[in-house]
Amino acid sequence: MTTPGRGRATDAALFLLAIALTTLGVIDNLDHHPAPVPFAVDAVLGALSCLGVWLRRSRPVGFAVVTVAASVYSMSAAGVALIALFTVAAHRPVKVVGPIVAGAVLVPFVTPLVRPDVPVPAWWQFLLGFACVAAVLAWGLFVKARRESLRERSRRVESERELHLAQVRQSERDQIAREMHDVLAHRLSLLSLHAGALELRPDAAPEEVARAAGVIRDSAHRALEELREVIGMLRTDRSPEVPELPQPSLADLSDLVDQSRRAGMRVLFDCQVGEPPAAIGRGAYRIVQEGLTNARKHGRDGEVSVAVGGAAGEGLTVEVRNPAGGVAGIPGGGRGLIGLAERAGLAGGRLEYGPTAAGEFRLRAWLPWPR
Repeated sequence: MTTPGRGRATDAALFLLAIALTTLGVIDNLDHHPAPVPFAVDAVLGALSCLGVWLRRSRPVGFAVVTVAASVYSMSAAGVALIALFTVAAHRPVKVVGPIVAGAVLVPFVTPLVRPDVPVPAWWQFLLGFACVAAVLAWGLFVKARRESLRERSRRVESERELHLAQVRQSERDQIAREMHDVLAHRLSLLSLHAGALELRPDAAPEEVARAAGVIRDSAHRALEELREVIGMLRTDRSPEVPELPQPSLADLSDLVDQSRRAGMRVLFDCQVGEPPAAIGRGAYRIVQEGLTNARKHGRDGEVSVAVGGAAGEGLTVEVRNPAGGVAGIPGGGRGLIGLAERAGLAGGRLEYGPTAAGEFRLRAWLPWPR
């Protein structure tokens, strides 16, 4: 798009060009020795047409109509009429430009009728005039097409930018949703499990009640910390100097399993691998966390097996098995496994889950582990 400074510079250049063309028209008119009155009227119309250049942007159609009409009588206004044709062709649709161009083509035929003192142009002068009109018209249409192309490109770039921003926002929302589910579902399921045990066993020994209350307190405290961490991801004014809270890794799996064991689950844990990259370790931790949460919520009483294996170059395999067929005592939205599949896919891995022929529910994931 044209900037204001550039537009003023263009108007100034065209104004100077109009003065030059008008001056040439006046000189050519003197060569024909016109009478004083027609010559004066001719020169005045040419000068007024030059001043009209400054109105070409705000009133291009009026500027073109007036200058073309003036060129019928004024030989010195013919050059400014070409500038007016260029302006209207560059800024108005073809249906508006067409009648004005047709009027400009008829000017050489009408001029001898209103100016008998002007000799009839030769045939080559007619052809030259038509060629000038055609060239100016083509130039104006080219400028308009180029301007519209730039505007369309700008609109397309803006649309693509908005689409990209929408995709980024959606990706961020999905990431936050996965994090909130992963970090809160595990803690809240522990809270629900122990609270339900206390409700069903009001006559439990004080030591058991104290132990369950301790697990509830610890789970609530950790849930609040992890919720604070997720909410921190939503803050737009977070200072870059403030370090992010540490993310879980494969080394934290033992503590995760111990929490489930303290909640009364029987967990068989087998992990014989070193520490993978942080992103891979965090993904494995979330997968085991969701597997244990689902086992508490939906599995029958029984032993839950957690196996983690693999090596650099081979990938990391995570498998959680638990007896299937229990009645869910804790509500779930079914988004946990979907979120894990998305997480594994984003990491370049894959996730499989479902019942097995042995009556178990198996959750198995493979994550890439580069050398």
